[in-house]
Amino acid sequence: MNYPENLKYTKDHEWAELVAENRVRVGITDHAQSSLGDIVYLELPKTGRELKPHETFGVVESIKAVSDLLSPLGGKVVEVNAALASDPGRINTNAHGEWMVVIESDTAKSQFQALLDASAYSSFVKTL
Repeated sequence: MNYPENLKYTKDHEWAELVAENRVRVGITDHAQSSLGDIVYLELPKTGRELKPHETFGVVESIKAVSDLLSPLGGKVVEVNAALASDPGRINTNAHGEWMVVIESDTAKSQFQALLDASAYSSFVKTL
């Protein structure tokens, strides 16, 4: 699998993209969607929700399993991809292009930089 270099990753299989000094876009990795299979349901938080790192912010359900979505960083949810919630199968065709939430934090950039880079995440996935 190919993991874009501009994204950072977690061992929980979420990706993060720094979109501004204080904002990070979040989605699930291609490995995660592949493991889940056909995604049929997605539950996302409301805007304004405060999250802590590794806190559950939603649920993704496939024909095989239900999995919690875990925040890669702490901060406030400022955007939710409602279109994705109404058509969650888009994650299966473009996992690294379909974001779920945008999280804002004064420390977003440093939290982002502390995540796994593409090479480290790829190495981690090979151990599973």
